[in-house]
Amino acid sequence: MPRTLPDNQRLVNEYSAWLGLQLGLAENTVASYLDDVTKFIRFTDSGGIGVDAVTHDDLQTFVATLVDIGIAPRSQARIISGIKSFYRYLRAEGFVDDDPTILLQTPRQGRHLPNILTVDEINSLIEAIPPGPAALRNRAIIETLYGCGLRVSELVDLTLDKVYLTEGYVMVTGKGSKERVVPVSPIAAELIGEYAAGPRGDIMPRRGEENIVFLNNRGTRLTRQMIFTIIRRLALGAGIVKTISPHTLRHSFATHLLEGGANLRAIQQMLGHESIATTEIYLNLDRTRLRDEILAHHPRNLLHKS
Repeated sequence: MPRTLPDNQRLVNEYSAWLGLQLGLAENTVASYLDDVTKFIRFTDSGGIGVDAVTHDDLQTFVATLVDIGIAPRSQARIISGIKSFYRYLRAEGFVDDDPTILLQTPRQGRHLPNILTVDEINSLIEAIPPGPAALRNRAIIETLYGCGLRVSELVDLTLDKVYLTEGYVMVTGKGSKERVVPVSPIAAELIGEYAAGPRGDIMPRRGEENIVFLNNRGTRLTRQMIFTIIRRLALGAGIVKTISPHTLRHSFATHLLEGGANLRAIQQMLGHESIATTEIYLNLDRTRLRDEILAHHPRNLLHKS
């Protein structure tokens, strides 16, 4: 029977002492681990999960959140290392029986090509939305993520006064608190309008949340983790076996624009990338898909297969 966890502050303090005394880590390393673990605990608290009840799926959601907010692979690897250390401590001290981080992988340090969804898979995701009070909201969320290429953090913080449906754009605040104008697809604009005039109007927003576009039934903004959960459940219902997150819709947005002939600079501006080099990964993805198409369909390759 695992021991009862102390409150978060005491737990972090005891973990700090363990890092210094048991492992003999340098003060700067201890400070870095504590900062990362504190962020992780905030994440679990926001989802109503105790650190002793965290699953591998919860950890993957946390890592996907790091990707979404733009944490570099090297920093992701450091954070994951800290969390692994934290669970070694929890197990050593008898707070958990099992370590959920055992299968958690650190990201590759090189540039890798992101997962994307096909247009058919996007449609399947939308068709998997079950009927109910949240159906219109969830469809508007999917269409906004895919139709605008927003980060999940930008979506959950989107405000009504920054949505210009008639003009066809939204203003979002991205990394570094920089605002940018993003065009909205007609279908996304229509769904946001229907949601705002319909189901959202029936919800009493909590104080401070009156201007937030997407609300839960308690009148507060959706958390990033809730958006991850919604998309993961829809993917399961649609039979999509890829590991996807809200960021997958952003990747799909950019890739499909590029395949349709959009200018790379325009895509950079819509995504809010500071450097064109970040956007160029979609060129590499486009070339990879082109190579796969050639290998799959060129007559000489078909002849070789036979």
